[in-house]
Amino acid sequence: MMFPDTAAQNGPLNLNSKDHAQHEHSHGLFGPPGLLALPEPSSDNEGRQIPRKKQKRRLSREPGEDGDDRTREHPFIVTEPGEVARGKKNGLDYLFDLYEQCARFLDEVQQMARERGEKCPTKVTNQVFRHAKLKGASYINKPKMRHYVHCYALHCLDKDKSNFLRKQFKERGENVGAWRQACYFPLVDMARDNGWDIEGVFVRNEKLRIWYVPTKLRQLCHFEKSKDSDSCSYE
Repeated sequence: MMFPDTAAQNGPLNLNSKDHAQHEHSHGLFGPPGLLALPEPSSDNEGRQIPRKKQKRRLSREPGEDGDDRTREHPFIVTEPGEVARGKKNGLDYLFDLYEQCARFLDEVQQMARERGEKCPTKVTNQVFRHAKLKGASYINKPKMRHYVHCYALHCLDKDKSNFLRKQFKERGENVGAWRQACYFPLVDMARDNGWDIEGVFVRNEKLRIWYVPTKLRQLCHFEKSKDSDSCSYE
C-alpha cells in the first residue's frame, strides 16, 4: 500500500524488501499525510504526553468501563514469536492470547444465553467484556481489544507476515505503536485481492468472524479503493 506522494516515485511497496524498511524509516514509520495520521477515538493514544503529576496518580489505576477502578496493566512491547517480555512489560504473544480468551468467554456467554432461551451474541460485545470482568479477567477490556484487533487479524490470516513484522520492528527497536500501524498495510492488500470485501475476509476466518472490522481499517480500504478507481479512470 502506498500514499500518493510516494507511489509514483517508488512503485509498489514490498514488505519483504530492504526498500520497504528504508521507506518506513524515511517517512517516520507511516507518518505521511493521510488516514494513518488521523487520531483514533478508540486508541490508547500511544506516545501521548501526560503531565508528570497526573501521570503519577494514574500509574496504578485507571477507570473501568462501568466507572469503577481496575488494576492498570503493564504496557506492551514488540516481541518476537515465543519471546517472553522482560521486566514490567507484556509481549505480543500475551496480547494475542487475550483474543483467544475472549473467544472462550463468548462461548460461555452463548451457552448461558441458550440455557435461558435468550438470543445468543455472535460477536464479542460489551456483554462478553462484562462477563470476562465477572470471571476475574478485568485485564480484558473493550478499548484495548478493539485497539489491536487488526494486529490479531494479521496474526490469524498471515502468520508469516505477522512474524516478519514483529522481528523487523523488534530488531529496529521500534515501539508497539509503530508496529501496530504497520499491521494495517498487509490487511489492505488482502482486501484489494478480495474485491475490497474486508468484511468477508474477517467472516471467512473462524477466529476473526467474532470480531468487528475496525473503523480505521474500513477507512483505509475505502481510501485505497478510491485511489484505484481514480487511476483506472485516467487510463
